Amino acid sequence: METNPKVTALGGIFITCENPEEQNAWYAKHLGMKNHPYGANFVWRKYDAPDQKAYSLLSFFKKDSDYLKPGKATYMINFRVQNIEGLVEKMKAEGVTVCDEIETYEYGKFVHILDPEGNKIELWEANDDVYGTMGSEDVLNY
Repeated sequence: METNPKVTALGGIFITCENPEEQNAWYAKHLGMKNHPYGANFVWRKYDAPDQKAYSLLSFFKKDSDYLKPGKATYMINFRVQNIEGLVEKMKAEGVTVCDEIETYEYGKFVHILDPEGNKIELWEANDDVYGTMGSEDVLNY
């Protein structure tokens, strides 16, 4: 597997709204999207490893949530990356604003950056083997 630091796919889109539960229900009813507590997953196969599943997420947050701060937008994009440590090192050397330290969970590593216009971006080095077990198969895999 290639390990140079870069974005490999869209990991998710996070949108603020008045009522996340109502938004999830609307998307489920009208668009057929199955939801779990974090939103709706989209399952796909990795281009370089088609036997492996990968995931992208649509998730809603309350409008007053701090999760998207210090970003200025009402949404945040999550990019899947490889070699998150190398990517953070490279970005710091290039003067990119890195908002926090890399946090590690069993389902992946995360860090946040700001683009030139102050939009917060989440970077995720996924552990799809664990992430894919974080809910019932009928919810996560549709």
